[in-house]
Amino acid sequence: MTKRERVVQALKHQEPDITPYHVEFTVPVREKLVEYYHKEEIDAIIGNHFLKLKTGFEWKEIKPGFWQDSFGVIWDRQIDKDIGNPAEYLLSDKNQLDQYRFPEIKPELFNHIPVLIEKNQELFSFFSIGFSLFERAWTLRGMENLMVDMVTDSGFTETLLDRIVEFNLKIIDQAVRLPIQMVHFGDDWGQQQGLLMGPKHWRKYIKPRIDRMYQRVKEKGLFVSIHSCGDIEEVLPDLIELGLDLYNPFQPEVTDIVRIKKEYGNKLSFWGGLSIQKVLPFGTTEEVKKEVRRLINDIGSGGGYVLAPAHATPKDVPLANVLALIETLQNQ
Repeated sequence: MTKRERVVQALKHQEPDITPYHVEFTVPVREKLVEYYHKEEIDAIIGNHFLKLKTGFEWKEIKPGFWQDSFGVIWDRQIDKDIGNPAEYLLSDKNQLDQYRFPEIKPELFNHIPVLIEKNQELFSFFSIGFSLFERAWTLRGMENLMVDMVTDSGFTETLLDRIVEFNLKIIDQAVRLPIQMVHFGDDWGQQQGLLMGPKHWRKYIKPRIDRMYQRVKEKGLFVSIHSCGDIEEVLPDLIELGLDLYNPFQPEVTDIVRIKKEYGNKLSFWGGLSIQKVLPFGTTEEVKKEVRRLINDIGSGGGYVLAPAHATPKDVPLANVLALIETLQNQ
């Protein structure tokens, strides 16, 4: 089976020849692996099953450690080199929304993608939209401000979120024309216990808007996946209702992944499952191998599973444990 065929079969809740996997890395870990393998392109060496595609929006380093994204937000990456923290909020004053302009979506932002797909035909290709709603809103408005807005100013909140959705729909319309298999939405809603905004406000503000975006993808017969960190179990039935196919990161730190797979595994597939808070950073190499084999047997059985750490592998994970993970995946 090709890697693409393997993932498609798993997402159709059929068990492929091996459990598909896709391991992502933070910048410091990727640098260690590049040095270890003596190659820049390490995904093929590892055997990753996904081809992740994004628009060509540019980032500019405006001063050492500070990067500006295409939305105008400046990110302090002096400590966290992968994402960072917004240095200021462009919509700290609600009146600024009327003047704010989203980035222009030009066709050339997608020109690099067909070449990548052609070079990686055996992989399962997906188009990723990060910060796809709630996260985009708070990076512009500020987390504290947005949470207060949800309670005190629903009109402003809905206007801001609707404008983000309209922007994303334009991107989706371009993405679904590509020979891809899935569109992936990144949007963290959870914390270690429950939703950040609670289920009431999630269903009021988030659900109807992600429904619009998901349906635009489903109309083209493509799979839909999300990345949402934290405990969002209370809205899994809502997501299934909206047609979600694949849920990531499937964190064992916040939920019983064996129970969740048994309860929802006939309607939803899962991507993740390997602890980045306990096993990977603090376990021995043998404990890492044992846990990976357990996930293959307990979660991978029957399909519906793509094995991975429950987020991009963080920098505090020893290189030996990363290599133990890769070795066990490769030797299924």
